Amino acid sequence: MNYHLFQLVNAAAGRSDLVDDFFEWSAVWLIYVLAATAAIPVLTHLRHGRAALVRVVASLGLAFAVGQAVAALSTEVRPFQTHPVHQLIPHAAGASLPSDHATAAFAVAFAVGAFLSRRWGVALSVLATIIGFARVWTGVHYPGDILVGALIAAAAVATIGVVGRAYDRRTGRRLDTTA
Repeated sequence: MNYHLFQLVNAAAGRSDLVDDFFEWSAVWLIYVLAATAAIPVLTHLRHGRAALVRVVASLGLAFAVGQAVAALSTEVRPFQTHPVHQLIPHAAGASLPSDHATAAFAVAFAVGAFLSRRWGVALSVLATIIGFARVWTGVHYPGDILVGALIAAAAVATIGVVGRAYDRRTGRRLDTTA
C-alpha cells in the first residue's frame, strides 16, 4: 500500500515544469520558511516566559532523537533505490523511514500549536504537510515515511506536554496557548 500510494503521487511528477518546480522548491527550501515563520510566535511569546520556548525546542530534540533511532533500526530504503521513480531532487541513498524533514517540520508545527499559539500551529502544520507531500512528489520518500515522521513528532510533543504539565502543577505555572 505504501508503494501504491507513492506511485499515485510520484507518477504525476514530470508532467508540468511549474508544478514540479513548486514541489522541488518545497521539498528542499520550505522547511526554512517554516522555521522562520515559527520564529514569529516564538518571539511574540518570549515576553510571557521561556517555558514554552523550552518545550518547543525539547519537542524538536526529542522528535529528532526518536527519528534517528527509528532510522537506525529501519531497513526501508528510499524509493529511488528499489523502484523506477521520477526523482526530481538529488538525494543520497540510505534510510528512508522516517523522513527527517517531515519529523522536524511537524515537530515544530505541533509544538508551536501546543505550547505557543494554536493558530500559528495550524498554519505551520499546513506548511509541514506541503513539505511532506513534496518529499513524496520528488521521489525521495514514501508516504509512510512522512506519516511516521508526523507520528513521531506528535508523540514527542505529547510527551513534552505531559512532562511540562507535571512541572507546571508542581510550580503553579500556566502556559497561555490561546493566541
